[in-house]
Amino acid sequence: MPLTLGLLEPDTEICVVEMGMRGFGQIAALCEIARPDVGVITAIGPVHLELVGSVDGVARSKAELVAALPEGGIAIVPRSAELDPHLRDDIEVRRVGPVDVELREDGAHVAFGGGRIRFPFGSRHQAQNALTAMTAYDALGLPLDRLAESAASVQLSRWRGEELALPGDGFVVNDAYNANPTSMEAALRHLAERGDGRRRVAILGGMAELGDHAERHHREIAGLARELGIEAIAVGDLALAYGFDEWAPDAASALEAARELVRPGDAVLVKGSRAVALEGIAPELANPA
Repeated sequence: MPLTLGLLEPDTEICVVEMGMRGFGQIAALCEIARPDVGVITAIGPVHLELVGSVDGVARSKAELVAALPEGGIAIVPRSAELDPHLRDDIEVRRVGPVDVELREDGAHVAFGGGRIRFPFGSRHQAQNALTAMTAYDALGLPLDRLAESAASVQLSRWRGEELALPGDGFVVNDAYNANPTSMEAALRHLAERGDGRRRVAILGGMAELGDHAERHHREIAGLARELGIEAIAVGDLALAYGFDEWAPDAASALEAARELVRPGDAVLVKGSRAVALEGIAPELANPA
């Protein structure tokens, strides 16, 4: 997700604007309004392929943010071969590499600025996002000695990796805000790591807006789930492409199937595109009537 930030000046505020895109020209139009000085692109991957056609198309549409920066502006970007042709020589480019993180009982300790900064969440993919955010923080000239204080108070929004307790020391991760192949892979790998030693179950809705690429990406995610030893329930028409043995037509049916499948002590993930509306399943499993 691209972000735009204003450069820090004495006695002025920093404006942070989140920009979404589903197709070409949308970020460019938003930049006409926001007039960014610093642009942050968190990731380049197979999203919104129905409209942009390919990962190259994703890079081209997100690079509209880079094109909108003024001379001397700052672009904070992932290491991406698809994005590289769209970078400019007249701006500062800060590339964010793979995160160095230690996952401990009290959260994710992310290497930055010669030390480690603790964040109160326990997933590697969110630690990668935290590294990108800290890179933007540093680019703005904000005080590094306040970074740890701010990081400790970070709260993720609803349905983005919320963890709820289940009977028998189990847990369910409510990551039902949205889904694409990159985030789905990250969530499954987090479930496998976080749930090590437990039986692991995933309730997966389909991934929307993939166009002609949908079947391939659903099959790849299904293969990863099997490789990681995760049992799965597919939910909704799009999710038929996963090819899992168990399928439910909607969220209500998926909840009933999950109640039959999930046992005390299990590690459970609930994730899918917004259209499937799976966000109510995790609280129902955690707080049965």
